[in-house]
Amino acid sequence: MTEKVYKESDLYDVIVIGAGHAGCEAALAPARMGLKVLILAVSLDHVAFMPCNPSLGGPGKSHIVREIDALGGEMAKNMDKTMFQIRMINTSKGPAVQGLRGQADKQKYHQRMKQLLEREENILLKQALVEKIVIDKNEVKGVISRTGILFRGKKVIITTGTFLKGKIIIGEATFNSGPNLQYPANKLSESLVDAGLELRRFKTGTPPRINKNTIDFRNMVPQESEKGLSFSFEGEAETSNEELCFLTYTSEKTHEIIRKNIHRAPLFSGDIEGIGPRYCPSIEDKVVRFPDKERHQLFLEPEGLFTDEYYLAGLSTSLPYDVQIEMVRSVPGLENAEIMRPAYAIEYDCIDPTELKLTLESRKIKGLFSAGQINGTSGYEEAAAQGLIAGINAVLCIRGEEPLILDRSEAYIGVLIDELVTKGTEEPYRIMTARAEYRLLLRQDNADQRLLPTGYRLGLISEERFQRFTEKEQKIKEVMSILRETKVKPTPEVKERLKNMGSGNLSKPVTLEELLRRPELDYNMLKAFNNQLPDYPKDILEQVNIQVKYKGYIERQMVQVEQFKKMENKLIPEELDYNEIKNLRLEAREKLNKIKPHSLGQASRISGVSPADISVLMIYLEQVKRRRSNGKR
Repeated sequence: MTEKVYKESDLYDVIVIGAGHAGCEAALAPARMGLKVLILAVSLDHVAFMPCNPSLGGPGKSHIVREIDALGGEMAKNMDKTMFQIRMINTSKGPAVQGLRGQADKQKYHQRMKQLLEREENILLKQALVEKIVIDKNEVKGVISRTGILFRGKKVIITTGTFLKGKIIIGEATFNSGPNLQYPANKLSESLVDAGLELRRFKTGTPPRINKNTIDFRNMVPQESEKGLSFSFEGEAETSNEELCFLTYTSEKTHEIIRKNIHRAPLFSGDIEGIGPRYCPSIEDKVVRFPDKERHQLFLEPEGLFTDEYYLAGLSTSLPYDVQIEMVRSVPGLENAEIMRPAYAIEYDCIDPTELKLTLESRKIKGLFSAGQINGTSGYEEAAAQGLIAGINAVLCIRGEEPLILDRSEAYIGVLIDELVTKGTEEPYRIMTARAEYRLLLRQDNADQRLLPTGYRLGLISEERFQRFTEKEQKIKEVMSILRETKVKPTPEVKERLKNMGSGNLSKPVTLEELLRRPELDYNMLKAFNNQLPDYPKDILEQVNIQVKYKGYIERQMVQVEQFKKMENKLIPEELDYNEIKNLRLEAREKLNKIKPHSLGQASRISGVSPADISVLMIYLEQVKRRRSNGKR
């Protein structure tokens, strides 16, 4: 860094470093809340870029996209406007684990989001490589670019993805680079270390891209789009289904090629230092870990409507290019395939998320927030969610208002951030429905009911949209009232109709709600027993159906949430020195002082803090409360 620094005259409320999925949401939220925002991106040609899979969603991930939408974020809307295919996953299972998955045109996704940022009156979007965070007395003051420009800001949000000391690995070939051959951010890593942050090394990867004109689709299974689905609660997606996704499999020959060349795999030769994602392993890792598995699923997914590149999902690898060619051509349908872009692994620096508050602000540096893969996560959805929360909390911090902290019973976003900050992660973190203990309450279909009022309170949901939401809520209550108040008697005609519907007999009068609890019946079928039942939109009936059929399970989880809330509502002063509590075990003191939990609930989830430690802490806090109360008297 040159010693001479040019100071830009403006003072920004929020500076966002990076314009990936986290950066876009981190900038849009403060701007829409009325603050002046500067985004600094390595390349303006890669705003909201999808360097890996050109898709969003899946169980857990689609839940997060819906939550972002309910809070006033943009990801869901951008996807609906730029994707060409959408499907519902896990339809044979219950509503808690069902998830949307959509295929985006990656160029259109980038273009629409970039234009949105450019046209937002409170955002300035600039191309610059940030190399230094400016800190004074443990408080952030701005950033300095590679060209020696000082940009001053009240708050800074780092959303650098995989750019920090990024290194591309393709077999024996390694070179410093961000994703898709962009500039890596090397000196920014050094600046963060100098500021006292702890960095670690993670790794992720991407599969090869195949020329569509060299693929034989005849023996592959087409994966067609579904109608009437969308990520945003605002309306139906504009899918074209002009391009299909296809399913194929690796072969025994594929596995033989990998085994024969395993000595050239950087993952096993020691050339890769970073820790990779357990739930998205490379193909060589799959073959070694599951030697008895005869084949692995592969999905061919178009990169967009105006390109012939196909993404080969499931074949992520860092094997050399010549091995990749052999491997790809051993897959049924790809015998003559040409690789347009080789697969690669990328190593990068990230921070220890346990050094963050639940607001995603650094514990060590006031006003410095971080979001996305720099926090140790994987995935566009997880990144965007963190960006949104960091952006919102940066605003609330400037205003001197209470932060937005979503807990585990409110949102998957709450689960995500709680696990990162409380437990940390030793590998790139991926959200899954199995991580949420209250997942029946945290369905993707009810994200608006859970979070839209919060988005409205923050000023991120328009009055018009909020009114539509309240009307929807009213209609749900209306339907539920009709079902509870309308009775059906066990007449011969009713019994016959039930039999024809494949439903059991009726021995006594019941309400329509009781009938709807039967798995084989839905609302429209109830019209056979009462032709006065009004018609309602699909989304209204979906909520009614779930609330009725899963009533017992939902009520049980609500009781569990009440118990959970009692611990979450017992707040712990941030300045508390746990070394003062002598009855705590040494390990517990160390962990509690490092994490600085927000509440007793969060403290109870810290690895190394036992139930006995929580009891000691609870008694200590109660004693402090009594002393303060007596002092006031």
